[in-house]
Amino acid sequence: MNLMMLLEMAASGLGDRVAVGSRTSGLTYTELFDKAQAAACRYRNSGVEAAVLCDESSHAVPIALFGSAWAGVPYVPLNYRLPPDDLLALAGRVGSAVAVTDDINLDRLASIDAVATVQQGTFLADPAGGHDTGAEPGDWNMDPDDIAVLLFTSGTTGTPKSAVLRQKHLVSYILGSVEFMGAGEDEATLVSVPPYHIAGVAAMLSSVYAGRRIVQLPRFDPHAWIDTIEAEGVTHAMVVPTMLTRIVDALDERGGDPLLGVQALSYGGGKMPRPVIERALELFPITNFVNAYGLTETSSTIALLGPDEHRIAQYSDAPTERARLASVGRPLPGVEVVIRDVEGIDLPAGEVGEIFVRGEQVAGEYRENGSLLDADGWFPTRDGGYLDADGFLFVQGRNDDVIIRGGENMSPGEIEDVAISHPNVRNAAAIGVPDREWGEKIVLVAVADGTNTDTVELEDLIRSRLRSSRVPAHIVFVDELPHNDTGKLLRRVLREDYAHLGDGPTG
Repeated sequence: MNLMMLLEMAASGLGDRVAVGSRTSGLTYTELFDKAQAAACRYRNSGVEAAVLCDESSHAVPIALFGSAWAGVPYVPLNYRLPPDDLLALAGRVGSAVAVTDDINLDRLASIDAVATVQQGTFLADPAGGHDTGAEPGDWNMDPDDIAVLLFTSGTTGTPKSAVLRQKHLVSYILGSVEFMGAGEDEATLVSVPPYHIAGVAAMLSSVYAGRRIVQLPRFDPHAWIDTIEAEGVTHAMVVPTMLTRIVDALDERGGDPLLGVQALSYGGGKMPRPVIERALELFPITNFVNAYGLTETSSTIALLGPDEHRIAQYSDAPTERARLASVGRPLPGVEVVIRDVEGIDLPAGEVGEIFVRGEQVAGEYRENGSLLDADGWFPTRDGGYLDADGFLFVQGRNDDVIIRGGENMSPGEIEDVAISHPNVRNAAAIGVPDREWGEKIVLVAVADGTNTDTVELEDLIRSRLRSSRVPAHIVFVDELPHNDTGKLLRRVLREDYAHLGDGPTG
């Protein structure tokens, strides 16, 4: 197995079709194949251990991704937005590398002895770096255990780890979830997530295998996203919840006219506020919505809430069906999911525990820590959740975020779900802060429409749905919650910002 299989098949069957870029000036699949070969020549002749990309989205992304697979070195996209010291610390852990980078980080990365930098425009103009591509680089290695991609985790709770995704994991994910040449010639996907996000990697691979033209939006802006959709005839897109929130707001600012050209819109990477997805279903009335749940360590998506479930939930009066709009759907074919308690015992439907996943696409490995798979191949996601009686998976957040009050474990997700059911609350985050008497007490940080939201009313709503121990000791209203640039809620920041509310009065 090798990622180059996917591009070779696409180039053989769809050579003249545009693979990436605009309809009139993009790279065809044949051209992308040739440039990947040229990049592989650069990597092999440089004798490096990795192909680093430190830049926003451009044509250089698929060239470097497939070129590294051809050369047999890991592709390592770095977060170009990191502070200089943090970026250099990550780059220094990669080993010897050719780094395709923007102008800002060109000299910074060049300060690392083992890293040879090349500016993005220079790389695009000559991917081979002056090397002769006539006889090189030969065939790619088909060893399924070769490392394809190294992705650094976001580091929201500590030092970033480098997740290892081998050729077999990514290829298994694509072969198991994407139909080869399944896209029509007029289909295009808009990639607006950054290259260092697993969704960005998966979007490149799945679009190439399906034969769908890739349109890139280097810097997300909701109005630019809408304009690009219309100008480029985009039919498919993937966003994180914070992006969809801003897109919905932008469409409402423009008068609330529906966006009719998008055939499919997937979202994932964080908790989706129910009011946002309900409004999005109205603004995209003929769009197939998909909620995709996955992790870096699982090569992207492992469970999907499909288009039918979205529309059934939108129009149904049945509480069970409407509630499934808050789920991430059912596991993909070839993926198994179980819920376990703290002692590793499988739990029945409806009981909350840790989500474990198993399948060919599941890597569960870090370069620093090795494999976390157990003897039977199960990976502990560290996400809490439960399966309902029909196999729908509900994710309640990271186990690290559990609030422990008086010895009782409380999921922030259950409190947040009730809070955002209030008509004036757009988003919410529940955190625990230190409390001398109870260990921790609950602070709810909420984003509300207008200034008339009543704190007591919100407390009463939570009390009516949950046990009294779940009622927040403090409710704080803010304009927005802190997220990183891949859409993950930064609870660490909230705990730091509101730590002063701890060790004080409980009411």
